[in-house]
Amino acid sequence: MSRNDLDKIKFGTDGWRGIIGFDFNLSNLSRVVVASCQELHYQYFKETNSKKILIGYDRRFMANEFAKAIACFVKGCGFEPILSNSSVPTPSCSLYANKFKFLGCLVITASHNPYNWLGLKIKSFKGCSVDESFTREVEKRLLLGNSISRSKVSCEEVDIKKFHLNQIKSNFNVDFIFNKLKKMKLHIYVDSMHGSAANCISQIFDDYESKIFTEIRADYDPFFGGNPPEPLMQYLDNLTEILARNSKKDFKTLGIVFDGDGDRIAVIDEKGRFCSTQALIPFFISYLGEKNKNSYPVLKTVSGSDIISNIAKKQDREVFELPVGFKYIAKKMIEEKIFIGGEESGGVGFGDYMPERDALYAAMILLNGIAENSKYLCETLDEIEEKFGPSFYRRIDIKFPNQSEKDIFKKFIHNNIPSEICGHKILDISDIDGLKLRMDNNFWLLFRFSGTEPLLRIYCEATSEKNLNKVLEWSQKFINIVKNKK
Repeated sequence: MSRNDLDKIKFGTDGWRGIIGFDFNLSNLSRVVVASCQELHYQYFKETNSKKILIGYDRRFMANEFAKAIACFVKGCGFEPILSNSSVPTPSCSLYANKFKFLGCLVITASHNPYNWLGLKIKSFKGCSVDESFTREVEKRLLLGNSISRSKVSCEEVDIKKFHLNQIKSNFNVDFIFNKLKKMKLHIYVDSMHGSAANCISQIFDDYESKIFTEIRADYDPFFGGNPPEPLMQYLDNLTEILARNSKKDFKTLGIVFDGDGDRIAVIDEKGRFCSTQALIPFFISYLGEKNKNSYPVLKTVSGSDIISNIAKKQDREVFELPVGFKYIAKKMIEEKIFIGGEESGGVGFGDYMPERDALYAAMILLNGIAENSKYLCETLDEIEEKFGPSFYRRIDIKFPNQSEKDIFKKFIHNNIPSEICGHKILDISDIDGLKLRMDNNFWLLFRFSGTEPLLRIYCEATSEKNLNKVLEWSQKFINIVKNKK
């Protein structure tokens, strides 16, 4: 492998990803696997005294074949590969590795990326993604050019998904939730976007013959219906149409959405409103905060809504703002007691469960909260907005032709920070991750550049839709200044 090829292997916010057949091929993957196994052993063997490495995979094209292929390289490194017997949500692997204290696990997945992408997530025995310092060491090992010959292996296969779902069920009174939802005349449509969380909610409630739950897009489709399996409103036309068609005066519908590998969640509430974790995390804090009278802090990424901070502070909880990427949240969850940690893109973790995003567990918390409160989600969200809002949020992605163009924009933005935007004075500037310009409570603009792609993400939260639109329009004109100067 040439130095140029190695330079293409860069870890992003959660793992390494590439286009199948180009960046992501068995040659590149085998070297990443070898470097990952060696680093897992170097960092964690003394704590685990284990040489077992779990291998999981999602429903993407050839994910199963790649997972089986890398078992030979894991064995060649001197470790014992344990293979999932089916495609699984990524959190299933994290939970299994944590419970049985494996050295770690390797998951073949590209999460929410388009269908032609595949990748590798590295999980530690702690039940979460490895942090940035770990992946930097993996990248260094790649530069050494280490390679391992394939070793013939007959893998033990385990039902990781069944274990995961049983663990989730043990944390909830499924009878109570089911009967309460039935009494409330609530019908839940679960959209797994053809991903590996398909039919999991139905399996959790498999003892109940009822039409309360309906799974859609649960069939295997490596093209994901033509859209990325990302829980965003623009990819949910089918779900929104089904919800609207089946909602009646005395019968409510709720949509729950999972991403391609089952670690991110979104919801369409009973009023038909799209609810990202910007709305769901405040719900979780409000609901669980009433049940758990602890004072543990809340973690949020820089792109997270101020509503999260507002409601947490109302409960006298400290709030820590971290860079984008759940690995930063997980690291802090491992180090200290945390109540809830979440990111705007759909990932949320609970301190009393494991330091990892798990969309299925979050969905059960959501359903349990609706059942225990005897209140529809839309009603609780309206109450939260009335107390801690208003809040309007949107994200815009701007692509660049190449990394050098992106770097020019990055330098320009940092050298030309405005003193006000649309007549609103900049009160605070944060550079935790990108450049965040605060104008008021629930009112800020964030410029954040991707670490691995020629991409700029512009996030904005505002106190009115008018302010939201005006600030986002200003931000795009601001970017265009650079284009005109070139």
